[in-house]
Amino acid sequence: MRARKTAIAASACAFVLVSGGAAVAGTGPAPAPDARRAAPQSTAPSADGNPRSAKAQAAGVCADAYQIGTTAYIDRNGAHAASVKQFYSPSCKKNYGYVWVWKSFRDKIKDYDVSTGVYSYTRDEILGQDWWNRTNSAEFWSLPAATAAECTAAIGQLRAPGDPLPGQALTSKRC
Repeated sequence: MRARKTAIAASACAFVLVSGGAAVAGTGPAPAPDARRAAPQSTAPSADGNPRSAKAQAAGVCADAYQIGTTAYIDRNGAHAASVKQFYSPSCKKNYGYVWVWKSFRDKIKDYDVSTGVYSYTRDEILGQDWWNRTNSAEFWSLPAATAAECTAAIGQLRAPGDPLPGQALTSKRC
């Protein structure tokens, strides 16, 4: 009898764990509630991505956006030149692409071109894409992409003057 109760309890726990494992694009693990509350309210741009920065707000990024998936890197001449991240806002149900151009690249290269957006595997297209030409900035946010119910990844491109093609990177696929 005791073994039967243990087996039933184990089955119930396994069912709860398995049924809760499905994820929708952008609904991946959110920061812990305490971490979100403790998040700085700064508006300074950062390599981690600050949805409260002036450039994020100008792009329409919702303030509760947080990173989902892995960080990807755009390399140039064997070194990281930029980071690419995907963000998701639970309140707005939108995804965003984010590119941060590293200082080591910015110190050497001037007037580069950057673009970022959200690639939808469902639609096979890049949404919310924005471009900047001949810039020296570090922080770039895509426009909002209504892709919360789709499989997505952020894409970023960086082209230095004289390079015939941009370097690019794609974050992990989120479904």
